Amino acid sequence: MTNPTRRAHLQALAALASTAALPEALAQTAASGYPTREIRFIVPFPPGGGNDILARMLGPRMADALGKPVVIDNRPGAGGNLGTDQAARAPADGYTIVIASNQVTINPGLGQKLPFDIERNFAPIALVASVPMLLVVHPSLPVANVGELIALARSQPSKLNHATPGNGTPQHLAFELLNKMARIDVTHVPYKGTGPAVADLLGGQVQAAFATLASVAQHVRAGKLRAIAVAPATRSPLMPEVPTVAESGVPGYDVPLWYSILAPTGTPAEAINRLAGELKRIVESSETRERMTSQGFQPGFVGPAELQTLIRDDVRRWQAIGRDTGIRIE
Repeated sequence: MTNPTRRAHLQALAALASTAALPEALAQTAASGYPTREIRFIVPFPPGGGNDILARMLGPRMADALGKPVVIDNRPGAGGNLGTDQAARAPADGYTIVIASNQVTINPGLGQKLPFDIERNFAPIALVASVPMLLVVHPSLPVANVGELIALARSQPSKLNHATPGNGTPQHLAFELLNKMARIDVTHVPYKGTGPAVADLLGGQVQAAFATLASVAQHVRAGKLRAIAVAPATRSPLMPEVPTVAESGVPGYDVPLWYSILAPTGTPAEAINRLAGELKRIVESSETRERMTSQGFQPGFVGPAELQTLIRDDVRRWQAIGRDTGIRIE
């Protein structure tokens, strides 16, 4: 289903293994003295999810490096598309940025009609981290692995539910792909963000979910949730004992999740370069890497040019998956 070469390229970038040096321009301070005022950092989800956790981790360090406030602005709605669209429509002056997961490449690839075009309306700044999604179930569900979940779901069509932070999110797409590839029907229950989705999963109102390691690791370790697989094609070094979905009986399954920082198209190159250069230093610092890792993220940096290529290639990858599986997001 997935081109092996393209998948390897995507994973290499999503795992943040690139060590290529940035152009010299990224290390230089803009001659105009950018920035001269506060920067609005849009998070298109409520507090508690991966986008928000990362933004609040990076924001204060960016403010220190830039010498101006970086204000976190949560703008949830429409599965993350509302806040992302607000960023696309903001003045292209370097004073509005948005944190976006690869939901922004998945949705257009699967035909969802969006108010913005990810390739035309945004200027890439940096990819800053990836995070494995865990397939977790409530402990009351009598399954210990993916095979048992599939068997139970087949024996009870449409009876099991899975929670997501919203329609069209990577968590949603991860389960839709599992439904299609494993020939099961687990019902989607969308929530307004990761926090409420995880809360109802913990309470047993829903039975399963794909959730970021960052949002559920503490619950797994406490025995409140059971992790049965990870979504990417390779195991996570952050939880190496958990097998992949692909090696658990669904060969070819691969849904990575990464986070990028974007600005409206037309943002001056000097602002893009300054932001990218500071983010590179922040993400590659030992303090940030340790903090990201402790919260379930795999830290690293991909610069503007590589990120632009990744976005383009990932849109095409999900277009191919949509054609092969028939999955569409309305």
